[in-house]
Amino acid sequence: MIRPLVRVALLMLLPLTAASALADPAPASTSGEPYELVRALQAVQDGIATGDTAAHGRHIALTRQIGEKFLAADASVWSNPQNAQAVVIYLLSGGAPQVVRKLPRDKMNVDERLFNGALAYVEGRQDEARELLKDVKPRTIPSGLGGQVALVQGALFARAEASFAIERLDDARLLLPGTLVEEAALRREILLVGQAEDFDKFEFLTLAYIRHYRNSIYAGDFWQRFSTGLTQSSLALDDRRFARIVTLLEQIDRASRLKLYLVIARTAMLRGRLSVTRLAGERALALSADASAERERAHFFRGASRVLTDEYDGGLAELKALDRSKLPERDVPLLNATVQLALDVRKPFARASAAAADKPPVTPARVDLASSTATLARAQKQLGELELFTRDRRP
Repeated sequence: MIRPLVRVALLMLLPLTAASALADPAPASTSGEPYELVRALQAVQDGIATGDTAAHGRHIALTRQIGEKFLAADASVWSNPQNAQAVVIYLLSGGAPQVVRKLPRDKMNVDERLFNGALAYVEGRQDEARELLKDVKPRTIPSGLGGQVALVQGALFARAEASFAIERLDDARLLLPGTLVEEAALRREILLVGQAEDFDKFEFLTLAYIRHYRNSIYAGDFWQRFSTGLTQSSLALDDRRFARIVTLLEQIDRASRLKLYLVIARTAMLRGRLSVTRLAGERALALSADASAERERAHFFRGASRVLTDEYDGGLAELKALDRSKLPERDVPLLNATVQLALDVRKPFARASAAAADKPPVTPARVDLASSTATLARAQKQLGELELFTRDRRP
C-alpha cells in the first residue's frame, strides 16, 4: 500500500558526485553513459531535499526519459560497473522495474545480490529483499551505491531488527551527507531512535534535520515521525530535560506545538509524572486561545498536577471551574477520577483537623501531597487503570 511512496519519496538516493551534475535535467535528452544520466536524476533529487517544489515534476519526467535511454543503449555499456550500478540506483530512485527487467541481465557487471535485492524491494517482495541484502556491507562498496543500500536496509529491518536498522541508517547518512539519502535516513531514523528512548540522539537528529532540510518537500513527514517518536515514548517525561524539549518544539508551527504539549501533558499525567504534566500544561495555556477547547484541556492538566501535589485548593478550584462540554469525551472520566481522588486523599486530613480543632497547630496547616510517594503511586495507578478501562470501550 505504501510501497510507491517509499520507493519514490523516501528512498531516493543521490551520491556526492551529483553535485557536479548539471542542475538542468536536460542531459537525459543528450547522449551519455547511463551513470551520467543517473547523476542528472540525482541532481534533481537534491532540489527536492532543499525544497524545490518544481523538482518533483522534473524528477518524474526525467525518470521516464532515462528509462527510454536505458532500453535504447547498446548491450555492451552494461559491462562497465559504473553503468551497471547506475541501474540499481535508478531502480531505487523511482525507476520502473519493468524497464530494468528488459535490460540484458547477463551483461550486467554488478553484484547479483544488489541487483536482485533492489528489484525484489521495489516490487514488494520484502522477505526476499531482506534475505538478499542483509549481509551486504554498505561501507565496502562505492559510496553512492553503499548509501543507497544502507537506506534500503534501514527500511527493510525497521520493525524486525530496529538496532540493525539504526546502524544502517547511520551508514546512509555518513556515506551520502547533504543528499536526499541523508534527508530520508533522518526521517526514518528519528522514529526508531525515539522508540529506543535515546534522547540525546533524538535531539541530534532533529537539529540536523532543521539545519539542512527544514525546507524539504518531505519535511511534514519528518515532523510526523518526530511527534510519534516523542509522544509514544518516555522521552518527554523527564522534567530535567524539559527545557530541551521546549527548544525542539519551538521549531514547529504553533498549532502543532500546542497539540504536542497537550499530548505530553496527558501522557505524563497517566504515568504519574506530575511535574511534567504541569510544565506541559502551562506551555499549552500560553499557546491556546481564550475560551477554546485546547485552553480547557490545558487547565485540566495543570489543575490535575496542582491538586495532586502541593497546591490542593488552587488545583481543585481550577478543576471545578472547567467547562466540561469543551473537553473531549475520553478526558471526562479522567477529570471525574482526578477530582474524586483529590477529595478522597483530603478526607484523612479533614478528619484529623476536626479532631484537633481545639489544638491550634504550631505552623499553618498545609497539605503537601508531593512528599507522599504512596499517594502519588495510588493516583498514577488509578488514573492509568481508568484510562485502560475507557480506552477498551471506545468504538
